Amino acid sequence: MTGGATFWFTQPQSLCKHQNMSGQIAENCILTGLSELLDRPVDAASLARARWHLLDWAGCAIAGAKEPAGAILRETQGAGAAAEAFCWGGLGNILEMDDVDKRALLHPGPSIVPAALAMAEIAQPSFETLLIAIVKGYEATIRVGRAVGPGHYALWHNTGTCGPIGAAAACAILLNADQRQLAHAMALAMSQATGLWQTRHDPVSMGKQLHTANAARAGFEAARLASAGFTGPLDILEGEQGFFAATCPDGDPAAVLVAPSSDWMIHEVSFKPWPACRHAHAVIDAALELRERVDWQGDAPIRVETYLDALKFCDRSRPQTVIEGKFSLQHAVAVSLARGAPSLEHFELNALNDPDLATLRARVRVESSAEFDSVYPAHFGARVSLGDQSVTIEDAMGDPENPVSETQIKDKARMLMQAGGVSDAIARNFIEKIQNATGSVETTLKLIREALA
Repeated sequence: MTGGATFWFTQPQSLCKHQNMSGQIAENCILTGLSELLDRPVDAASLARARWHLLDWAGCAIAGAKEPAGAILRETQGAGAAAEAFCWGGLGNILEMDDVDKRALLHPGPSIVPAALAMAEIAQPSFETLLIAIVKGYEATIRVGRAVGPGHYALWHNTGTCGPIGAAAACAILLNADQRQLAHAMALAMSQATGLWQTRHDPVSMGKQLHTANAARAGFEAARLASAGFTGPLDILEGEQGFFAATCPDGDPAAVLVAPSSDWMIHEVSFKPWPACRHAHAVIDAALELRERVDWQGDAPIRVETYLDALKFCDRSRPQTVIEGKFSLQHAVAVSLARGAPSLEHFELNALNDPDLATLRARVRVESSAEFDSVYPAHFGARVSLGDQSVTIEDAMGDPENPVSETQIKDKARMLMQAGGVSDAIARNFIEKIQNATGSVETTLKLIREALA
């Protein structure tokens, strides 16, 4: 992030250290710079992009609501908009099909979209204002996520730790907060940032969904408090006992304020076509292409080469639970070769216990490769080889470099809604209203609540 970049401030570690005569910290901090950066017009293309991410989240949440974690979230949901933000924040991550910014290594949708929708119930904005808030919320979360560094991601779940700031930004904008209130909302949200990767080591843990739920609610509450005059630590990012000092050994807080590109960062977020961890997607793409070239049956070893993080998260040769299946490169290859394009059912227990898939998984050998490590996380790449045939994928399908079509996004949403028990007619109506000018906040909330019911 630092090479050749233009930063708003050159000495971030010295910011917010001086007090004015009233004892208040001077507001020349990173968060005040970020609030200024967010105060720029959102173009029509970015608003259109936000519609797709809203739709993508809705499909993930509706289908996720039928899973055990989703049922618990709904059964224990309290009353009020904050409770709705929390519940919906958990639902969107359950199936591992939520959108992802590969450079920030996080999922912006599950925390930002539900928080914004919950706040829209209170603020009653226009649909365009809702979309503007989503675009700016994505921007805040992605900027922080890209600055935290690999040392943070090694232990901390970036979606949980960086999600609150985007949720707070989106909600504060919906409350028509001024720049100072916006900065305080983000400060209050980041003082609650949390989420440890230890959750992925327990095969039955639902902790990842708690992280996204907490991020949505933390941002929602932070925005509401800041808009009422409640203040937060504006130097929470760069302060000596702040977020970067505590959790980011190789992070660069100044990178949060790298000069904005011509486009909002929401355009760089990826859509996930397969119901598995994003680190398995390039392997799936390669295996699907290899399937068309070779006779994969037999007993020859199948070689997978990819970047180290993919192995850290997804090297599981004998997955025993649905979550482990979604985080297994070996199972991803077996399903892709034997069944073709993976669907939700291919990661259920019946598939994990299928003896043919187990035999195929046992043939898969995974290893890290400097070729893919050297360009990660800008590129999520992999190679799958069988005999003298191999397929190399430089960018997983759904990334900006290898995009899915609008039709594929709509088809994914329809599939997920139907998996959640929504009729095809209702799903089509929902998609049409979200994607066309007939969409409104009231209609969107009504359709989501009906689908979840």
